[in-house]
Amino acid sequence: TTNRLNNRRSRYNASSVPRFLLVITLLTDFGTRDIYVGVMKGAIAQINPALQVVDLTHEIPPQDLFAARFNLMSAFPYFPLGTIHVAVVDPGVGGARRAIALQLQTAFLVGPDNGIFSGILEQHPAIAAVELTNPSYWRTSSPSSTFHGRDIFAPVGAHLASGVPLSALGRAIAPDSLVSLPLYPCEPTAAGTMGTVQYIDQFGNLITNIPASLVSDSCQGDKVTHSWCIQLATTTIPAATTYAAVPQGAPLALIGSHGWVEIAINGGNAQQKLGLCVGDRLKLHLSPLK
Repeated sequence: TTNRLNNRRSRYNASSVPRFLLVITLLTDFGTRDIYVGVMKGAIAQINPALQVVDLTHEIPPQDLFAARFNLMSAFPYFPLGTIHVAVVDPGVGGARRAIALQLQTAFLVGPDNGIFSGILEQHPAIAAVELTNPSYWRTSSPSSTFHGRDIFAPVGAHLASGVPLSALGRAIAPDSLVSLPLYPCEPTAAGTMGTVQYIDQFGNLITNIPASLVSDSCQGDKVTHSWCIQLATTTIPAATTYAAVPQGAPLALIGSHGWVEIAINGGNAQQKLGLCVGDRLKLHLSPLK
């Protein structure tokens, strides 16, 4: 193990580090109370201490793949070309699920094959995929059955960022064989769109999978052609442009900073008040203005 580590250090010594350094992002459900995140960063630094590591979040609710999917998808556009995104929310660690690395047109993804990347892949398909079967690029050839983040995913991300080609990391797999999370798609209806709650943030805002474009399309230049609202079973949520546009404690639908239609309560918690959960269905209703 010592010789192997020394070989890695000599392979990626300071003189060989490119002037343009790639970024590695980390997203986990590990929290920050324990050492798990720091140890992953240590595994990266052992391979190439010059790499820049960015923490997206480590506060994903334990084993919540839908929350991980949404947060990773939402962060993806804000990083430079070639970024390696390492995501570890892994309820199947040590089991039959595959460990994978994916090459996209503009980035790489490293983590478990459990649907965590499906939000990104819906918008940015993989152009190549491998199962991580080559232990030469793991921290150890005998990884822990409970901590692949440290022993497989973080080291693989560091090697990718240091110039190791994707094909060296393991056997090629078909991108269309990757696991996808079972989230109802956004579907057009006669009077608007049927959508799904895809994420609930810490404020209790209900973020749907209805894109902002479906609402902005109701405007032609500066002229508003349609009004819109969100229809729940027996409740209508009016549209507004800001939280403060409705009275304190009142519900509203608006375009959130992520670029999706969301339901909120001004000064309150929409999830608690309305009782909706991830996966629940709702309707966006468009009405032509007379």
